[in-house]
Amino acid sequence: MLRRALLLCGLVGLCLSSVLKIYPPFPDPQIVGGTQADISEHPYQLSFQTTSHICGASIISSKWAITAGHCVGSAPSRYTLRSGSSDKNLGNAYSIKNIIRHPSYNSRTIDYDIALLEIDGKFKLDSTAAPIKLATTELASGTLVNVTGWGATKEGGSVAPHLMRVTVPIVSRQQCNNVYKYLNTITDRMICAGVTAGGKDSCQGDSGGPLASNGVLYGIVSWGYGCAQPKYPGVYSNVANLRSWIKETSGI
Repeated sequence: MLRRALLLCGLVGLCLSSVLKIYPPFPDPQIVGGTQADISEHPYQLSFQTTSHICGASIISSKWAITAGHCVGSAPSRYTLRSGSSDKNLGNAYSIKNIIRHPSYNSRTIDYDIALLEIDGKFKLDSTAAPIKLATTELASGTLVNVTGWGATKEGGSVAPHLMRVTVPIVSRQQCNNVYKYLNTITDRMICAGVTAGGKDSCQGDSGGPLASNGVLYGIVSWGYGCAQPKYPGVYSNVANLRSWIKETSGI
């Protein structure tokens, strides 16, 4: 998905989508530099699928899930959510009744990259499937957070069926803007996380998945430059900044 394919049009006449790791939804689903994780440690994690995994998502209530805006674009009937398993091909499957992408979503800048998914019925909630709390404030620079998903384990890599996790520090918006200033603008609707040396990051297929800490969702995997590239942190939709829209739209 977008996360790992960005759109680079402007500088040198390139199209930002070939340089940045923006993840437009292609079914190209793991985490770079991470380790295997069990769904019971991240019970909010979902696989968002068409005929196969295309993006991650997170449970936020018994009937609502959240993902990246760039992960959606077709009729709800085209998609399925899977919960409750570390294997993205197993677990409980749910049809989607309603998809609401943020009205200000911009596919060029990847701003407001967020969407809500209402399922047909309710999630079966237990130790392997449970809602995650939504952030109301941002984390300080340097705070460690977990990113989980089934995306590529290296840039251009293949899919793995088992859930993966990587721990990375929050990067200040100023530092992130300095790095990306010739490629895109880091707005207040975005937060950044990653290691300067590279080697740890989200990648293709992780788009829409959670960036979380202590049971709170702070970010949604959105875009970046390549996967785990030195100097370039991953960019995530800022849940705290978008919290009021989530509440107004879903009641959550």
